[in-house]
Amino acid sequence: MEIIIQILFLVLGFVMLIKGADWFVDGAAGIAKKFGIPSLVVGLTIVAMGTSAPEAAISVSAAFKGSADIAVGNVIGSNIMNVLIILGLTAIITPIAVQKSTIKYEIPFMILITVVFGILGLFDNVINIFNGIILWVLFIMYLTYLFYMAKKGMANQDSETESSSESMLNLIIFGLIGVALVIFGSNITVDAATNIARTFGMSERFIGLTIVALGTSLPELVTSVTAGLKKKADIAIGNIVGSNIFNILFVIGTSSLITPVVYQPQFLIDTIICVATAVLLLLCLLSKGHKLKRWAGVLMLLCYAGYFTYIIMN
Repeated sequence: MEIIIQILFLVLGFVMLIKGADWFVDGAAGIAKKFGIPSLVVGLTIVAMGTSAPEAAISVSAAFKGSADIAVGNVIGSNIMNVLIILGLTAIITPIAVQKSTIKYEIPFMILITVVFGILGLFDNVINIFNGIILWVLFIMYLTYLFYMAKKGMANQDSETESSSESMLNLIIFGLIGVALVIFGSNITVDAATNIARTFGMSERFIGLTIVALGTSLPELVTSVTAGLKKKADIAIGNIVGSNIFNILFVIGTSSLITPVVYQPQFLIDTIICVATAVLLLLCLLSKGHKLKRWAGVLMLLCYAGYFTYIIMN
């Protein structure tokens, strides 16, 4: 009976995520048009941080409870899923055009901070308050770059220059309701999935890298696929890249400022794979047209299948 209840909660969570993401994308894109802000900037900031809220809440909570395997595994697992599964599925549904600034600056920065995260974790196998300060300094640098990009217009404006027909108040309300549904839906989904997983005796590391990571990545998944279907590719790609950067710099950075976060040696392989997925994304975008095409999406899903097999076997 308990399993049936958890499955029902799982379904409820999915429904909230799907509807919430739909309203969130529409609201964010509409507000961007009202202010003349490039969709890429909105994707890299508002949408990325909004959809990363579940990772932040769960990792900080796990840090307080001393469940480091879930805290670190959640972030690493989410970042791997974000690229391989979410962008993979989105690319299969519709090829994603990516701006030069993303290829030249944001993705390389995502690779850099993932390497930094792994190096910091290797020292004493813990992310301490000093490491947290380093991550937060990098996070402030990233926000400064985004502000500069928006101000100087480094990101190309949408070809559509007309303003959204919805009023600003409606757009804000839709956006807030959307992000609330996304966050609450994700929490319900994660709790239900974790309870089901623990019923079958799965380890914390496995739960963190897969079940919890998938649950907290659901907002990115639904938001990116929705954005792709609505032909708002800048929000789709910006959402993922921004979320991955936010996950490491803000989520882990903040968690380590609260309490030292243990970095288990076995997470080194997962971190290396996380770096490899980001490099794979960059390589797939270096082809003519700078588009994430369907073949790349298929390759990414196959890569995740291989990674999932590795997790099960270890």
